[in-house]
Amino acid sequence: MTGKADVAIVGAGFAGLSAARTLTRAGVSVMVLEARDRVGGRTFDLTLDDGTVLEMGGEWIGPKQARIHALIDDLGVGTLPQYIVGDTITVFEGRPSRHPGELPTNLGAETTAAINAALNELEALAETVPIEAPWAAPDAERLDGRTMADWLDARVAEPRAHAFMRAIVESIYVRPAGEASLLDFLFHARTAGSFAESIGFEGAAQQDRIVGGPHDVARRVAAELGDRVVLEAPARRIEHRHGSVAVETDQGRFEAGRLIVALSPMLAGRIQFGPPLSAVRDGLAQRMPHGSVIKVQAVYTTPFWKDAGLSGICFSSDGAVDFTADNSPSNGRGVLVGFIGGREARRLGAVSEGERRTAIITSLVRAFGPEAADVEQLFELDWSAEPWTRGCYSGHMSPGAWTAFGPALREPCGRIHWAGTETATWMNGYIDGAIASGERAAAEILADRG
Repeated sequence: MTGKADVAIVGAGFAGLSAARTLTRAGVSVMVLEARDRVGGRTFDLTLDDGTVLEMGGEWIGPKQARIHALIDDLGVGTLPQYIVGDTITVFEGRPSRHPGELPTNLGAETTAAINAALNELEALAETVPIEAPWAAPDAERLDGRTMADWLDARVAEPRAHAFMRAIVESIYVRPAGEASLLDFLFHARTAGSFAESIGFEGAAQQDRIVGGPHDVARRVAAELGDRVVLEAPARRIEHRHGSVAVETDQGRFEAGRLIVALSPMLAGRIQFGPPLSAVRDGLAQRMPHGSVIKVQAVYTTPFWKDAGLSGICFSSDGAVDFTADNSPSNGRGVLVGFIGGREARRLGAVSEGERRTAIITSLVRAFGPEAADVEQLFELDWSAEPWTRGCYSGHMSPGAWTAFGPALREPCGRIHWAGTETATWMNGYIDGAIASGERAAAEILADRG
């Protein structure tokens, strides 16, 4: 197979599809080259026999995510609110506690005060980070040279608060605190509006779900593009010479005047470029690893936790599953969505399916009681094992990388432009950020065309 277009796009996730949609509507010919046998990137949904949709990848959207809302409105797709009615469960130091709101009420005054002080200090620090250029933040090199573990060791002396905060960091960023740059942590809090908004539900980034699932939205956009999307065409080599680009794939060679690489920097760095990209761009790709996460959907006959006055939301510092929420459909079935992150995802990704299932159910029983053992169906997806993803939720800069390599993140390399949620300045790491990045890369090309 061969093809020619004005613009070639590598990657048919939301970034690549959004770039293609923008360019096509502007009269620019495109072709989208996707390694997988499907579109959607880090979104992927399963549909059960009764129509229940299980979002196995990216799932939630919030009120400040204007681009995903504009897209689904254009496509005539609705949303439904995330169920949050009832008490929350927190498992800390091996013991579950039930409480209203986000933080447990039984930690003691000293521990609670230390946690709140740490969260407030992080929020204040995040406000100093410019989302367009985190490397330009005041004292950026010092912030970037410290890990979150360094900061917690220095700023949170109360032992139980220290342990609780370490668990929060690993749950959200799906990597241990010692692997997370303080500057990167602050940037990601800032790009979602605030740290509280990045982890919250009502009025925050996890407020709503998409009817039919986000993967269906990607399929609808791909249907608009038709045969401009080529599946099972992983980019192996990109040549950028003589005023054009050529992409060598498993499906053949494709030529274009411009190229958008709509992949995370880590995955883009695995493509061979001729001539090679700059050392700075290559260094960026080597210093933006993905996190480790296994997403779980536990299906029950009924949502028994609702009858007990629980929301289904649980945060746990112990065991396999560190976070759960209610994912139940309207047909009376019960579904708990859960996440195994960081070190536990790495450990459990290497054991047998039976061992992993036992660990998952043990975590759910600890949080929600013996009824949680009566799982009707259990689905899991280890995103680190996906060959064209290699981890989720997104790539994060390693300590020192923002200040050394950050300016190369969005800078075009000749006729090569970069997209992907990792390049977004707002809602970085979210579907909304992916859409924004695709639209931005498309706008760069349209501006050059005059």
